[in-house]
Amino acid sequence: MSARQWCTDDFLVIGHRGAAGLEPENTLESFSAAYSAGVRAIELDVHWKMPELLVIHDATVDRTTNGTGSIDGLCLAQLRELDAGKGQRIPTLREVVGSLPANVALNIELKGPDTAVPVHELLVGHRNIDVLISSFNLAELERFRSLDPLMPVAPLFGRSYVAREAMVEAAIKLQACSINLSMELATPETIRFIRSHGYKVLVYTVNELAKARQLKSDGASGLFTDRPDIVSEPVLSHAGVA
Repeated sequence: MSARQWCTDDFLVIGHRGAAGLEPENTLESFSAAYSAGVRAIELDVHWKMPELLVIHDATVDRTTNGTGSIDGLCLAQLRELDAGKGQRIPTLREVVGSLPANVALNIELKGPDTAVPVHELLVGHRNIDVLISSFNLAELERFRSLDPLMPVAPLFGRSYVAREAMVEAAIKLQACSINLSMELATPETIRFIRSHGYKVLVYTVNELAKARQLKSDGASGLFTDRPDIVSEPVLSHAGVA
């Protein structure tokens, strides 16, 4: 890869679960739609189901497939038979990595428990990929950091209030490159505070162009979107926002 997207100062638009507003989330079709929209990075979620990492957001299959039950309660073969939307299957991380375009970076969110070790083991054979590892589970993220001291990582913070100082403390402990925030937490003051400590700020999930422009103006480093066809880097660049 000619440029490491997670380590540059360029404003970055990341396809959230691929292009979740266009195709069933976290499916190969969703990722393909994001690539077609011209993204430079995609985000996905993983759960560990031995011997594979499954790309799915929830701990249950009810919301995103035609099945019911928990990932833990179903065997791998059963999970792989489910329809994840429009005839798509729940992909494995191995499949997504194998089909990832050479110029697209990858954000892997450690969603399920015990994902740090298998993710690290898979990525050992794919050092050419520009990867960011993120998680709300800071202990799991610390586990990954202990295995790989160099790969970019980012703590995730959601809708519950977290003090800005605590966010930065977590980033320092993890030797993170960015702090990823929900729109609710990404106030101009919080963005400025984090950036002043040397960390990038990536904001999720932004599907309105006006909000994207505002976040860029406020100093955000990038954003996650379900609609990379609408919220795109070319459109934001042409908006005249520095």
